[in-house]
Amino acid sequence: MDFTPTEEQSAVRELAGQIFGDLSTHERLAAAGTGTDAELWKALCGAGLVAAVEEVGLLGLVLALEEQGRTTAQVPFAASCVYGVLALTAHGTAEQHERLLPALREGGAVATGAFPASGGRVRATAEGEVTGIVPLVPWLRDATHVLVPDEERRLWLVRVADAEAEAVETTAPWSAGRLTLDGTRAERVGGAEAYEDVLATARTAFAGLQAGVCAGSLARAVQHTTTREQFGRPLSTNQGVLLRAADAYMDTEAIRVTSYEAAWRRDEGLPYGTHALTAAWWASEAGTRVVHAGQHLHGGLGADLEHPVHRHFLWGRQLDAHLGCGGELLAELGELIAAEKLAEKAEGRPPAERADKGEGVGA
Repeated sequence: MDFTPTEEQSAVRELAGQIFGDLSTHERLAAAGTGTDAELWKALCGAGLVAAVEEVGLLGLVLALEEQGRTTAQVPFAASCVYGVLALTAHGTAEQHERLLPALREGGAVATGAFPASGGRVRATAEGEVTGIVPLVPWLRDATHVLVPDEERRLWLVRVADAEAEAVETTAPWSAGRLTLDGTRAERVGGAEAYEDVLATARTAFAGLQAGVCAGSLARAVQHTTTREQFGRPLSTNQGVLLRAADAYMDTEAIRVTSYEAAWRRDEGLPYGTHALTAAWWASEAGTRVVHAGQHLHGGLGADLEHPVHRHFLWGRQLDAHLGCGGELLAELGELIAAEKLAEKAEGRPPAERADKGEGVGA
């Protein structure tokens, strides 16, 4: 495996870092409150970063999302790219590509997803009418379209204007909402394999976002502890502080490398279901540890709701909730690995041979 970014992927990361660094400042975030920064979203789309995802793949998106996470920029970048651009590129029809992708690339349309699916909440008829309630959909208040899995894990694309969306406030400012569907017209996206692929893609992308959130939190903690003095010396010279920061750094790197691996495997057409779950588990478990450490290393300032580090804490906890708690992810990972072993044994083929053939998202 080779995680070295291509020239195009590096360019996307650098451009994203520049835009987020210039526009997602503490002052602008404070002014935006819990809403989306419309000017920042316009700048991202105008620079071609959303459209570029089709070319640079999931790894390129993960690199860009790291830059978003560093500044906790309030835009639906991950949601629209994963549930819109990448989902339709991989599973949409030629007609859907022509009709929907141009607006998504330019930012005139915004997609989000009601993921992961919760059994029995949404039902769909053969005629394409969906009914059910999804209590929490991230970025729903910004979205024009939402990708909804039904109880049979078929994917349906719904126009938000045709449904009922009610604002819901979450830990982090994600412009979330409650989606109510009542015989709402929807169009099918992809076949039987589409749900697992989109879910694995989303887990990988949001793990990359969590890596950036953690890196930003740690960077603020390092800056604080190297400049704040106690008893005539910087806090960073305290061994306890050094060890806590070192642990946070290693956790952040674990989130980053597992999300890179899952993204790279998807881009290469290799099975990546277990790798996406691994990245999500690290993002959930280790991500929570890192943002807690970031707050604790700020001492009393970490309890200040208006301090920038507090946003990283809120985002880290919200991403933990969105990805699924560590225990649930670990149980799902164990079941998937067990299913793989049984399939390999039944087919009489070693794991390496199955991986070489790239069979299935989680195979």
